Amino acid sequence: MEIVRLNVLGNPNIGVYVFVNDSIALIPPGLSKDEKDILIEILNVELIESKIADTIINGVLIAGNNNGIVLPRIVLDNELNYLKKELSKFGINLYVSSSRNTALGNLFLCNNKACIVGSEMEKEEISKISNTLGVEIIVKDLLELTIPGSLAVVTDKGGVIHPDLSDEDISYLNKVFNVKFERATVNSGVPFIKSGLIANNHGALVGGFTTGPEILRIKKGLEG
Repeated sequence: MEIVRLNVLGNPNIGVYVFVNDSIALIPPGLSKDEKDILIEILNVELIESKIADTIINGVLIAGNNNGIVLPRIVLDNELNYLKKELSKFGINLYVSSSRNTALGNLFLCNNKACIVGSEMEKEEISKISNTLGVEIIVKDLLELTIPGSLAVVTDKGGVIHPDLSDEDISYLNKVFNVKFERATVNSGVPFIKSGLIANNHGALVGGFTTGPEILRIKKGLEG
């Protein structure tokens, strides 16, 4: 798996701005041609450019996998209509959650086999989102935090996670997602992995401050 350093909009916190699965990357407006070219080349995706709720933090607000994408209730009508049209070309389900929680990318940790969500998510929403994503969703907090999506990145091949997670929790996640997780950091010591890592089954991008040893650990995790 190829892992390349990238800053998005001049910022190493690339996972804040971009949502990706194996087909598409949902990016905010304003990325340079070079940034777009790297996303396309390394992740083998087509780009869909849109704000969410008139913001550029797509990675924070969007949850999903290859089967479906979940948007927060604050998405604007014009954004939703555009995304419905674009995602239909790829056969990707789209659901707008009515949850009071809007940072869905931080709450959900998903691949195409399974998904976990923090305990703040309402039960009635979980079943609807499960249908959209086509996987079972398990409620589980990690490190006593309700934001498992911010603590890890998982593909169908492997995963990387906050370095403070216990052996017991890592063993549990290995079984749930049917991959092996590796402890790692990004951007010179940041433990909230998702903030500086974008990955799918084709490749991965890390924030520009990520060190060589960090990249080796991330590579080990994502290659399984």
